[in-house]
Amino acid sequence: MMTTSIPENIGDYLPILIPLALLQFGLILVAVLDIVKQKHFKFGNRTLWILVSCLISIIGPILYFTFGKGEKE
Repeated sequence: MMTTSIPENIGDYLPILIPLALLQFGLILVAVLDIVKQKHFKFGNRTLWILVSCLISIIGPILYFTFGKGEKE
């Protein structure tokens, strides 16, 4: 019988998990606020970039700022 190993003390991982969670939510917040303000996108539309930014963890907002964000007028 195979058993899974569950960490006995999740507190040992908090110094790593808390900054990663803050980074993720911060990037999502900044990306979504920027998406709402944008009128033009290099690729896609507002709905696509909100979904990508919210659903693809840390990579989604980075993809938006790299490939989706249009030029400011």
